[in-house]
Amino acid sequence: MKFEVKYTYTTQQKILSQEQLIKKVLSWRFARKVKVVFTNGCFDLLHLGHVDYLEKASQLGDYLIVALNSDSSVSQIKGQERPILEQEARARIIAALEFVDAVTVFEEATPEKLIRAVMPDILVKGGDYTHESIAGADWVKQNGGQVILLPFLEGYSTTKIIQKIRETEFK
Repeated sequence: MKFEVKYTYTTQQKILSQEQLIKKVLSWRFARKVKVVFTNGCFDLLHLGHVDYLEKASQLGDYLIVALNSDSSVSQIKGQERPILEQEARARIIAALEFVDAVTVFEEATPEKLIRAVMPDILVKGGDYTHESIAGADWVKQNGGQVILLPFLEGYSTTKIIQKIRETEFK
């Protein structure tokens, strides 16, 4: 008997083009006064640190948008051996988290253009950033939004996981 994996409609409908995302945000705001939270990153090899961070980000507002760096963008940032998982897989995995409301992929070096289009109420990044180094932070603040830095869960990073796998592989 062949086993076939079926993905839920909910997960599929969370993965949006940038144009679809902007329309979705407008529909959220049209329905009622809401707080839209936006974060971005590579999210290559999803781990407990990522889940903790995204869950905390989701608690800051009504809807959480996660913008993923495209594969080419990840390679530019992290090096040619990355990403480990392609953007479609990363998007599906992030969208499967119940507290994530929308996922999109961006090609640019930073998501600033997307941030300006979405107009989030809250822009969230990890504690390894400074307000000055966050793309779109000034624009969000100038438009009445907040920029929040969340601490990372200690001991978790994709780079450390990859390093541990490599060390184990050569023993």
